[in-house]
Amino acid sequence: MTSRFGTAWLLAGFAFLYVPIATLVIFSFNESRMVTLWSGFSLRWYAELARDREVIDGFIMSMNVASLTATAAVILGTMAAFALVRYTAFRGRTAFIAHVNAPLVVPEVITGLSLLLFFVALERATGYPQGRGLLTIFIGHTSICASYAAVVIQSRLLAMDRSLEDAAMDLGTRPLQVFFLVTLPQILPSLGAAWLLTFTISLDDVVTSAFLSGPGSTTLPLVIFSRARLGLNPTVNAIATIMVVVVGIAVVLSSYWMARQQRRREEEQAAAWREDKTGEAKEGSLATARG
Repeated sequence: MTSRFGTAWLLAGFAFLYVPIATLVIFSFNESRMVTLWSGFSLRWYAELARDREVIDGFIMSMNVASLTATAAVILGTMAAFALVRYTAFRGRTAFIAHVNAPLVVPEVITGLSLLLFFVALERATGYPQGRGLLTIFIGHTSICASYAAVVIQSRLLAMDRSLEDAAMDLGTRPLQVFFLVTLPQILPSLGAAWLLTFTISLDDVVTSAFLSGPGSTTLPLVIFSRARLGLNPTVNAIATIMVVVVGIAVVLSSYWMARQQRRREEEQAAAWREDKTGEAKEGSLATARG
């Protein structure tokens, strides 16, 4: 009985999450202009989407911002995670932890407004940046996403076996070589997960983008939000369907790649363990023969 209840509860949770998305995908192929009234299968709205310059420009802008943000957030998050995990005693560590975690709890409307005021004051004082666009959105998104990347990477560093790094150092490897040859392969799955997470957060951000965008730099979520306020159009369903498909493919490919990397590392560790055991057995046999 308990098992059936748990299964039913799980299915209800999945239905709550994915039925609306499935409905959106289905109605993106609707012939009618009414988004809730089915009148027949059609690719009409995908054809109109291909001619919609505003949507295409917003999509390109969002992809550029999200890619740059995810890359910068992973780099900054890795640095912050290393500072928190490997250097546990430095002056200002408590303040550093507070600053790293602040974007996780501060409402985005506060973050967006404060960044807007900062950029306005900076432009008045130095003349740069001139207006708001890709650069300001990128900085705003990175300031938020770096915290999420730091949390993901920090958890992997805490669970990582440091004896491998110590062994490499004992064998004469330099710290930079240790990072690229030993540490980086171990934390690579977490870097991929952090990149995907921050890419998604940046891609669908509305609040911060609304504060930091300007004429000619409207992201796709802002385009969708503005059109939803004026009345839903089936073109929005087509946009969302394409985004769901693209993100779904990216998640599947990245999951397959990370699983393959993990399996390869486990095989290499098992092979190394077998070689050690074989070497110990040979040494034992030679010692016995000499005795």
